[in-house]
Amino acid sequence: MKIIEPFFHIQDELDSASVAVRLEACGRVCYKSEDKITEDSAIPFVSKIAAHGHNSVLEMAVLTFRVTCDPRQTEDLLDCQPKFLVIDKLPDGMLLTGSMRALKELYLQHPKNQLVNDLLLVLVGIVPYIFEKIIDRHKILARDSSIVITKMGLLEIDQLPVELRLRHRFVGVKFIVNRAVTHELVRHRPCSFLQESQRYCRYSEDKFDNQVTFIKPMFFKEESEEFQVWKKAMEQAEATYFKLLETVTPQAARTVLPNSCKTEIIVFCNLIEWQHIFALRTSSAAEPSMREIMIPLQKEMQKKYMIC
Repeated sequence: MKIIEPFFHIQDELDSASVAVRLEACGRVCYKSEDKITEDSAIPFVSKIAAHGHNSVLEMAVLTFRVTCDPRQTEDLLDCQPKFLVIDKLPDGMLLTGSMRALKELYLQHPKNQLVNDLLLVLVGIVPYIFEKIIDRHKILARDSSIVITKMGLLEIDQLPVELRLRHRFVGVKFIVNRAVTHELVRHRPCSFLQESQRYCRYSEDKFDNQVTFIKPMFFKEESEEFQVWKKAMEQAEATYFKLLETVTPQAARTVLPNSCKTEIIVFCNLIEWQHIFALRTSSAAEPSMREIMIPLQKEMQKKYMIC
């Protein structure tokens, strides 16, 4: 077995990547199949994911649009009660940010809304591998020339007034932590999550070094008797897991794995939600293992994105 310290990685290198590259990099964490990434693998991967309805992966990339339109069209869109989109009214229209999933479902639920229709046509030009098939299956309206939809770049978003930047700037963080920590992380409802799957990962394979990896508990000093008790329990869990793998699938064998198992989880949300997470998860009342990872992350995020 292997014992490691918890750590995190802010995925800012993906901010300048294409939507497909971002989605593949995040989606493959679930299966730990990052070794299959090539220069040409992103679009086929995302197309397959979208076709199979694995919508959680499509939540891992957002686009922001500045929409110029009649105020009545803004109200018509808001009347659709669009879910999981960030919308802020402007004097001449709106700012709209949504994930690939949210934007796709917006059209499927409201195909007769003119603004939604025009937004779909713009999306087909940007990410056809996600939205092209929708046009093949649905009756698309002619574009309204009075509606102007412009995709915003990351630099433009970062230069928005603070109250808008906090809402429309999304940041992904990959955590390598134990499963007790991830059980708490997924309670943050506005976030999107992708997590390493014990159902599909077989830790007896070479790519896992034929061993289960555990996160070192911060509760016990390494030379203490308690640490040795914990270590023995992990060794026994690993041995039992490998024994079960001789006759059953990983999804059955995983039932003996403990909370101390290392897992990878990507948390993706806007800056205002990160502020909320830090307020809860760095306080003295927070779970110690959570504070262990969140306090240094908060310091990094403060440096990079100037959030408190």
